Amino acid sequence: MASKKNRWQSCVTVVVFCLLIFGFTAATIATPSLEFSETENRVLAGMPDVKIKTILSGDFEAAYEEYLTDQFVLRNQWISFKTSVERLSLKRESKDIYFAEDGYLIEKHTGVFSTSMARRNIAALTEFVQQYEEPFGTEHISVLIVPNAVDILQDKLPPFAESGGGNDYLEQIAENLPEDVWLDGVSVLREHQSEEIYYRTDHHWKTLAAFYAYQAWAKKQGYVIPKLEDYKIQTVTDCFEGTVQSKLGIRTEGDTIELFFPLKKHAYTVYAEDTDRTEKSLYYYTALDTKDKYAVYFGGNEPFLKIKTEVENERKILVIKDSYANCFIPFMMGEFQEIDVLDLRYTNQRLSEIIAEGGYTDILILYNAFGFAEDMSISKLTN
Repeated sequence: MASKKNRWQSCVTVVVFCLLIFGFTAATIATPSLEFSETENRVLAGMPDVKIKTILSGDFEAAYEEYLTDQFVLRNQWISFKTSVERLSLKRESKDIYFAEDGYLIEKHTGVFSTSMARRNIAALTEFVQQYEEPFGTEHISVLIVPNAVDILQDKLPPFAESGGGNDYLEQIAENLPEDVWLDGVSVLREHQSEEIYYRTDHHWKTLAAFYAYQAWAKKQGYVIPKLEDYKIQTVTDCFEGTVQSKLGIRTEGDTIELFFPLKKHAYTVYAEDTDRTEKSLYYYTALDTKDKYAVYFGGNEPFLKIKTEVENERKILVIKDSYANCFIPFMMGEFQEIDVLDLRYTNQRLSEIIAEGGYTDILILYNAFGFAEDMSISKLTN
């Protein structure tokens, strides 16, 4: 009798399990796919095309798994539930993110800096600098690869926490570049690690950190070195919930975003080539009403921007960048007649042609370490 009962319970368990697995899969497939996650601020994987070639190569299986992961029905609720359970069990990390002191959620970036892509990107950057150091002079080429929070805010990490190796990676980059090209962001930011220089919920550095980095760059380049007293600092939101928080699906205290307005004002225009629009402000305040409040800078990442200032010194700089540069560029307004801003991720125009036709006097390459290491578009530096 007991044996029959056990078999019956086992059968019920198997049936329920199958219904859950196949039921959720069927519901996922039946539910219209989302193209973009506003919560995570990224494009979601869609249903892959069924082709014999991709099935045989295994690419379809990998793409289909990514599709199910991104489009899984009630996905956000499951992520939130999983993270809450992990925090209640006193886990110190989840999804490669540390639960750090003072409410910081800090990404580890495990394995990112040891990949073949990371090594190729160093090689591409090295080749780019070698190609242009003679026509420009090394004093007119600058490279700033910004360390991520895990490598600077180490006092806030859980006991015995490990970083992903970002600082070692930055040292490798520095070893491959002329000394006067490299700006050591680690040294700059470590001097201010007790201040709020990174967001608690997002992967970006804060405007204050960009200001300190700009000071160091201005000193290195012989520009006017600004002081904090030169700016009116305005908090434009106190409810920014960034991408790191979104990965965990939890709610925490919101971050503040500060904008630095120079007391000595500079007139300028910002032309976005992709959308053919001209603005007289660097800031899109409407972004503060959206999930991606960091897009207050320039409205987000544009493929190519032309900023023309009232400065008359014939200096024209090309900034090749990721989104870390968006809060750095406003500090440059008083030093250049024109600032062109290029995001290689969103353009297919050959960089060599842009430089040949641009008439630039200076080049600045500004990325964050994690973004630089995993960015496939860095190969375009050598195009």
